[in-house]
Amino acid sequence: QVMLVESGGDSVQAGGSLRLTCEASGYIYSSYCWGWFRQVPGKVREGVATIYDDGSTTYAYSVRGRFTISKDNAKNTLFLQMNSLMAEDSAMYYCATGVQAAGCRSYWGQGTQVTVSS
Repeated sequence: QVMLVESGGDSVQAGGSLRLTCEASGYIYSSYCWGWFRQVPGKVREGVATIYDDGSTTYAYSVRGRFTISKDNAKNTLFLQMNSLMAEDSAMYYCATGVQAAGCRSYWGQGTQVTVSS
């Protein structure tokens, strides 16, 4: 069974930075891709960034150039460095992993809250 635990969420001022961490346990296939998603109450959960088994990455247009996804393969730990935060980045952030065909979301963490005040 795969378990994901996010941390690093906080309340920050606009323009600030945060680094989210997602620690994974259990058996995780090396072919799995990993992603960060976020959700605001009443809205659909949206993809923020994805990292694939070959190390390639994709980002939502709204975070491109400000957020960086990375992964420590030896520790099965996923990161999201968030810079130049804006109020609209406020959301619950979730990490997920899984097969690419399933959108890298076979397994989910419980989420970590990010609040950005302007």
